[in-house]
Amino acid sequence: QLQASGGGLVQAGGSLRLSCAASGRTFSSSVMGWFRQGPGKEREFVAAISWSGISTSFADSVKGRFTISRDNAKNTVYLQMNSLKPEDTAVYYCAAGVVRPILSTWASPGVYEYWGQGTQVTVSS
Repeated sequence: QLQASGGGLVQAGGSLRLSCAASGRTFSSSVMGWFRQGPGKEREFVAAISWSGISTSFADSVKGRFTISRDNAKNTVYLQMNSLKPEDTAVYYCAAGVVRPILSTWASPGVYEYWGQGTQVTVSS
């Protein structure tokens, strides 16, 4: 029901825009999040956005470089990634929290009920 796309190979300093398209149901009232899992690492929180798009949250490691947005009419969430670094290399997953978790919990994978399949981002040095 969640399809992530937009990953690829990019040089350090470059940009990528990930998309997460929902199908089968609407997630317009859900918190939407992005997580990533690098080689040999645990899944970690990247960013999240409220159902209205007004509130956002970012991991410290991506603040100032990544932005998150959503288009509820298109049932799609975006992750714009700028100034990419080799340590951003990971599989990126989008997720939906349909019970509207509060902002302080957005970094926890457990509050998201639906997950996409992931898209690979590789940043070369």
